[in-house]
Amino acid sequence: MKPAILFAAAIAMSATSAAAQDVCMSAPELEASLKDWYGEQPVDGSQTDTTTIWASEQTGTWTLVQYLADGQSCVLAQGYDWGAEVSEDLVVAALTEQP
Repeated sequence: MKPAILFAAAIAMSATSAAAQDVCMSAPELEASLKDWYGEQPVDGSQTDTTTIWASEQTGTWTLVQYLADGQSCVLAQGYDWGAEVSEDLVVAALTEQP
């Protein structure tokens, strides 16, 4: 249940986050950028067949990445305020408050 909640939370947060407009590049290049520039790592349990949430508790940034069959990856959403203090209960509460 936790991976589904994390994925749903990222989608819900994307409505209020800065829109990532067509940021696509090779998957290794995007992953290196997320690691080097933002200190982000894949969030355990956040992977689906085509998406992964990357986040950094140190910087508070998060990025939802879509992986394409051709080896490219695209940023679907990004934002701030990611942290260990975000509990499952808070995520569920935030999801239920969405219009």
